[in-house]
Amino acid sequence: MTQSKTYEPNILVDTSDLPRDEWLKYRRLGIGGSDAAAILGISPFRTARDLYYDKLNIVTADDEGNWVAMEMGNLLEPLVAKIFAKKTGLKVFQRKCMFQHPHYPWMLADLDYLVELPDGSIAILEIKTTNYNAKDNWWYNGKEIVPIYYESQGRHYMSVMNIDRVYFCCLYGNNEDEAIIRHIDRDMDYEAELIALEQTFWHENVLAKVPPPYTEDGELILESLRRKLGPSEKDAPPAILSMPQYPKIARYIELQKQKSEVNKSLEQIKSEMTRLKGLLVEAMGTSCQATYEDTDRRFTVTFNPVRTPGITKEGLERMKEVHPDIYEEYVTISESRRFYIKETKPKAA
Repeated sequence: MTQSKTYEPNILVDTSDLPRDEWLKYRRLGIGGSDAAAILGISPFRTARDLYYDKLNIVTADDEGNWVAMEMGNLLEPLVAKIFAKKTGLKVFQRKCMFQHPHYPWMLADLDYLVELPDGSIAILEIKTTNYNAKDNWWYNGKEIVPIYYESQGRHYMSVMNIDRVYFCCLYGNNEDEAIIRHIDRDMDYEAELIALEQTFWHENVLAKVPPPYTEDGELILESLRRKLGPSEKDAPPAILSMPQYPKIARYIELQKQKSEVNKSLEQIKSEMTRLKGLLVEAMGTSCQATYEDTDRRFTVTFNPVRTPGITKEGLERMKEVHPDIYEEYVTISESRRFYIKETKPKAA
């Protein structure tokens, strides 16, 4: 799919005073930059099926469980933009609009900021916030990178806006030296493939109302299903699985057996390690630390106490009886479901 570089984006709507519910309605008219990773199958946060449900307003794709982090990101946007401007010396500004690609009207862009470059050209600035541990996602084998799920967002925006550069500024601490600045330049081959995949998703899934298949990581799929299906129904009748499901069942049982064999080996290893641990603790006595040293090696062995506050099941029952108000205020019930496949002989005809 070839792209011309002689176009201007359309303005779909002015977002200056647009209420959030109205903004969401406009977002559902197409594909935004933050949607691209899910379509490409590289999002760590949601599946293409989640995005499909969101576009049809069946189940929202917003991560309500992490609403504090999302809210903090929104509140810190102006500060991070100010840090970027101070560290680069570049002028940043906003255009509060939702933009639309003139050739692919389902491609939308709602930008954080724009940047005026010294030669008078314009770049895009995307603001990100993360925690200290997650900052490592901005390096790979010691090389500075943009995480692939953010890269797809930036390349989507460059396509909509017909702009050749995107900057990213990610704050991971509480001072300006704990901000990461990266940039990527336009890649027309990547862009053509991105447009083709987004077009397929929009026309063959969203408009055709055909949900895309699950192809992502298993935990991401299960989380998607949790959002879509909600709590389990204990009184619901057993579901009847048909022939297309048999290969999945057979493969799962095969892996279950493999896992059982691996677990046996792990248990043997664990048992031997525990035995050796006991013999070493015997030699240490009541000491929390010991050392071994010879001409070639030196080892330090520690056996430190770890005290963790907790409450037993009996303690919870007692609290429920004696202090029901405290119990109701602080005790939460979460649901988890155990998945298992057991093979049995079929019923006689």
